Amino acid sequence: MTASALELAGQAWSIEDAAARVAAVAKRHADQVDRDGAFPAAAIAALKTEGLLGALVPVAFGGLGETLSAVAEACCTLAQACASTAMIYAMHQIQVACLVRHGTGSTWHCNFLRRIAAQRLLLASVTSEEGVGGNMRSSACAVQLGTGSHGAGQRGAGGYTLEKRGSAVSYGEHADALLITARSGAYAKPSDQVLVVSPREDCELERTGTWNALGMRGTCSSALRVVAAGKAEQILPAPFGQIASDTMVPVSHLLWASVWIGIAADAVDRARLFLRAAVRRSEGALPPGALRLSMAVELLEMLQARVTVGLRRFEAARACAAEPIPVGEAADMNTLKAGVSEACLQVVHQALLICGFAGYQNEGPYSLSRHLRDLNSAPLMINNDRIRETTARLLLASKPRLGLL
Repeated sequence: MTASALELAGQAWSIEDAAARVAAVAKRHADQVDRDGAFPAAAIAALKTEGLLGALVPVAFGGLGETLSAVAEACCTLAQACASTAMIYAMHQIQVACLVRHGTGSTWHCNFLRRIAAQRLLLASVTSEEGVGGNMRSSACAVQLGTGSHGAGQRGAGGYTLEKRGSAVSYGEHADALLITARSGAYAKPSDQVLVVSPREDCELERTGTWNALGMRGTCSSALRVVAAGKAEQILPAPFGQIASDTMVPVSHLLWASVWIGIAADAVDRARLFLRAAVRRSEGALPPGALRLSMAVELLEMLQARVTVGLRRFEAARACAAEPIPVGEAADMNTLKAGVSEACLQVVHQALLICGFAGYQNEGPYSLSRHLRDLNSAPLMINNDRIRETTARLLLASKPRLGLL
């Protein structure tokens, strides 16, 4: 039932219950989504029906006004059913977070936030680029100002145009709007970037590459040529460097980590069910794999605690200050991402050793094939080597926070 239907029935609505309902839909289609590399249309439709795409949109703009922690928990719940659905939801909320923090001083972006909530729009980002790769802090394409339009292909004064060849645009062909990075002008440096909000009606898309990946297959991260045109006011007022460091990067690390923990949690649960079945067959004797179950749960609980602390610190910092993210907090977010992305794989490997060939199969109730393939993307999403090099520089400039709280 939707939130409005529950209200009419006199029942309480919660994001936790709504995420669980969507997860039930996602789970029914997860194997097919993975097998065919198909966009999880049914699960995304359920997210829209529940109103969950507007979870981070403030109540004043018609959204749910949920906390980042609540959204992270929803990502974790979804990931236990379908990692692609959860990653799409996380990526969407990352874009919404950028708009909420950096766009509410702009009339156009305030109105667009209202559209996200009312029309249940799905947002995607175009930060990767041919010739640049995954380095989102560098752009080859540039915004052309004064040559914009009120729709793709129609030029007019006071607008912008841009053309970008995105090397991997997750679910771009299925999104209702794109947030596109570009140089601020034809003569700007690659790092002098802006972030442009382009509704789908302002874009022309051409697929230039396919997505036939090892895992996260339902994200449909094909290469796309994007031609966009619109009003200059669609460009967020803050420089993209500020948006990236203050919001996009830390929120990405926190929500991605929540997805990865959800994947690992489902793998542990499958291993637990495998052991329970083995105990029944052996008339109560504890199988050797029980030790590994304990080890897997220990590691998973440490990862859960790490992300929970990261969320609390991030939300506390945002609640009491509007200043740029401190160097120490940036390093903290980087170590979180790198550590969680690799440790979740270790958890699933423990689960695989428990399940043996039943986990090695591509099908069946104990199969861990999809979990392993999906999680192998985690260290690559902003490559961990690049993150650790950046973190080392940050730690030289700021003492790491090593206390318990």
